[in-house]
Amino acid sequence: MKTLYFDLGMGAAGDMLTAALLELFPEKEQEAIIEELNSCGIPKVTFRKDASVKCGITGTHMTVLVDGVEETEHMHDHHEHDHEHSHDHEHSHDHDHDHEHNHGHDHDHEHSHDHEHEHSHEHEHSHGGHTHSHTGMAGINHIINDHMTLPEEVKADIRAVYGLIAEAESHAHGVPVTEIHFHEVGTFDAVADVAAVCLLIRKIAPDKIMASPVNTGTGQVRCAHGLMPVPAPATAFLLQGIPMYDNGIRSELCTPTGAALLRHFVDEFGSMPVMRTEKIGYGMGKKDFEAANCVRVILGTMEERMAAASGSTDQIIELVCNIDDMTAEEIGFAFDRLFEAGAVDVFTVAAMMKKNRPGTILHVLCKEERRDAVVGAIFANTTTIGIREAVMNRYVLDRSEFAKETPYGAIRVKKVSGYGVEREKFEYDDLAMASRKGNMSIAKLKAQLR
Repeated sequence: MKTLYFDLGMGAAGDMLTAALLELFPEKEQEAIIEELNSCGIPKVTFRKDASVKCGITGTHMTVLVDGVEETEHMHDHHEHDHEHSHDHEHSHDHDHDHEHNHGHDHDHEHSHDHEHEHSHEHEHSHGGHTHSHTGMAGINHIINDHMTLPEEVKADIRAVYGLIAEAESHAHGVPVTEIHFHEVGTFDAVADVAAVCLLIRKIAPDKIMASPVNTGTGQVRCAHGLMPVPAPATAFLLQGIPMYDNGIRSELCTPTGAALLRHFVDEFGSMPVMRTEKIGYGMGKKDFEAANCVRVILGTMEERMAAASGSTDQIIELVCNIDDMTAEEIGFAFDRLFEAGAVDVFTVAAMMKKNRPGTILHVLCKEERRDAVVGAIFANTTTIGIREAVMNRYVLDRSEFAKETPYGAIRVKKVSGYGVEREKFEYDDLAMASRKGNMSIAKLKAQLR
């Protein structure tokens, strides 16, 4: 099974994804692909690839030129709605690059990004001696349908990705999709990134696409209306249901375009599966951090037996607290309330506490989306005054259930498989009921059912 795995330890941005995927092809094919992109009909756009080194790692940086001007000197990737009112502002990110641009609205934090993003609410404005207008989804579809010469399946992917972006911006700003307008130059830049990634993935044609959890970066963006959190609202909307985290880098590492591409293409998020690696690509940003600012993509083969052995991975949150002044009955009651709040598992460990008191360490496992509810339930139903949190990778066997007909009625059988393991187990409650019907021990019933 041909498998593509994205390592997103420094986030995801359109140009970085493009560069990483491009590196999977031989040099001559890379040149032909760039020529295909340059002649595919995106207005005013030219692609250029450059060698780049980050923390001693050699990779590729992709630059998009619009009218011969490097887009990193302008904007882009955060697309905001236009409301018929004049009020423009710039959203400057430096995941790839640092640059300034006078639109009366500067974001002075550090960002780590493929392209700068500009939010503008004007239908038209002057930039660098040129007048630029805005376009909505109809204009995007016009570019895709009437200008691009790419294969139809690639165009379909581009439309789908841009639809996700428009939906996210609509949700973030509280306006219908039909009222979302994209700045013209930023539109060409972002369409170029989306088109490139869609074309490259179609050329690679993987059977499965996987990715690590997404590092979003952290911090805040100052804008005219106040502080906007990282990840930006549109990015956060696109990453719903996708495992994400930040490792303390105060920059916006994942862009809306990057998030939309991941949502459209990635089949599964988690740790890298067991696979035979064939090629590795590194897509670089321009900004430098202590960690190599790149997206790494790995192309390899995951055999069917490897896929079956892989089980699945996800992330789980562990909430832990110490308790030394509750009775066993009270802790038992808290267990029930924690499961009601959405805990996946709850258990305790005996420990010696301060002042030589025997006590209990309470461990509660839950999914990220239930964290707040579970934290509230811990505080409400225990005497603890502090909770520790850890985010962990979890390796899970695939589970299924079927019913087995017996002389004593149907008995459910739980089956688990993955990581080279396969086993079955009778459901205890059903076994106990059947044992009573047959007036025999559970051990004797199990021996009969084997």
